[in-house]
Amino acid sequence: MKVLVTDPIADAGLERLDEAGFIVETAYDIEGEALRSAIQDAVGLVVRSGTEVTADLLAAAPELVIVGRAGIGVDNIDIDAATEHGVIVANAPEGNVRAAAEHTVAMAFATARSIPQAHSRLKSGEWAKGEYLGTELNNKTLGIVGLGRVGQEVARRLNSLGMDLLAYDPYIGADRAAALGAELAELDTVLERADIATVHTPLTPETEGLISEPELAKLEGGYLINCARGGIIDESALAEAVADGTLNGAALDVFADEPLSTDSPLLAVENVVVTPHLGASTEAAQENVATSIADQIVAATNDEPVMNALNAPSIDASAFPRVEPYIKLSETAGRIAMQLFDGRANEAHVEYAGDIAGEEIDIVTASALKGMFRPLEPQVNAVNAPSVAEERGIDVIESKTQQAEDFQSLVTVTVRNGEDTISVCGTQFTGSDPRIVRIDGYRVDAIPHGHMLVARNYDRPGVIGFIGTVLGDHEINIAGMYNGRETIGGEALTVYSLDNEIPKEIIDQLEADERIIRAKYLALNNQ
Repeated sequence: MKVLVTDPIADAGLERLDEAGFIVETAYDIEGEALRSAIQDAVGLVVRSGTEVTADLLAAAPELVIVGRAGIGVDNIDIDAATEHGVIVANAPEGNVRAAAEHTVAMAFATARSIPQAHSRLKSGEWAKGEYLGTELNNKTLGIVGLGRVGQEVARRLNSLGMDLLAYDPYIGADRAAALGAELAELDTVLERADIATVHTPLTPETEGLISEPELAKLEGGYLINCARGGIIDESALAEAVADGTLNGAALDVFADEPLSTDSPLLAVENVVVTPHLGASTEAAQENVATSIADQIVAATNDEPVMNALNAPSIDASAFPRVEPYIKLSETAGRIAMQLFDGRANEAHVEYAGDIAGEEIDIVTASALKGMFRPLEPQVNAVNAPSVAEERGIDVIESKTQQAEDFQSLVTVTVRNGEDTISVCGTQFTGSDPRIVRIDGYRVDAIPHGHMLVARNYDRPGVIGFIGTVLGDHEINIAGMYNGRETIGGEALTVYSLDNEIPKEIIDQLEADERIIRAKYLALNNQ
């Protein structure tokens, strides 16, 4: 069996594949027809960021079993097309975590002590000892934006240096943060209290431009580090903030556009330290990701579980047709529940009632978790979602009952933190007709895909008409609507299925009306 390697990886990975009996073919910088020809008889493809794995390329590879990304990011791989072709996509998220964390710590020291600047001047013959008065990290406050794998490793390292840890992460529990020695707070609070802030979130629509001029102003007198992803920080605003003294300094390893242009404003500011995306550039990290991908290719071709698969649910083939309709339904229920929940969840409860309770439901539970976490971590999937829940300190509970009131089968996703809770229930009607049938205890009948508006309001005459008028004035078409209420004149919940997305201005307009308690727009099909 042949494995095609189209981007350089460490020799340890190539040797692991060779030892497993594969014919390893390296073809770096190959593209176009030559690449399509080379992949025709390959069972495995190993790439980094230099190879675009498109639907067209996958169609040319009838023998392909797995695409292994020697690293974390999979933006260059069409995962949907791979799934359609039955090809597993796997990455190596753990291999460079320590390297990225250590580089972050190095950048913290570099910017706080002006090490690169002093080095450069001494190399040019200047003894500028009196011009650099550094900042000690001991007893300072570190603000961590994103407490995922790398953020947690940074927390462990800098906590041991005597720093106070403050973290912003809406998807991690306070108990988990406390176990790392960190206090959770909102982003503004983190930036206002931090002496040094470090970013460790993925680049998503929610995090793009997360830190710009207003946020930088809150970090006045501090330092900012980004070894995560370019685009999270407004680079022009950062350069200006350091140049005018709002910030004492900054250190960046990643940029919105790479390679970094020579006319970037960051390069013109002395107190901005930059490195060319070196976070994972250690010998150990490169060996780790290479051997991890090699091991996953061996597992996939042996029909064994693939630990870091991004698109490979595991369930008995005979049971899959009965369970399949509930996989996407549970994901949507999880997405709705988490987006409607106020606060940080510390428990996710997935309950199965009726016929579905007698099936293998691990993949359904994992899909519910995927829906909960996907808005923050685009790489979350039905395979790695349970481990993400564990990392974020969220207890996952499964329960089953044969009794399903009013329905043949019912899946309920409940998100909870103490007494704060919200539940979303879904079922599958005859003929592949999935529906959301309860939200927060209110009986509804909503199509679980597309665009949705969920409004909590007081049960008063004219409310539904008001909402419909606002939507109509903005040319938002209503595909379906269901209203549920507790008592006459009490609170009600109305769900609208829409043909278009809703901009924030419409939500603000709705919530400005005293009859509307809360309005929330949900995009259920975004990946």
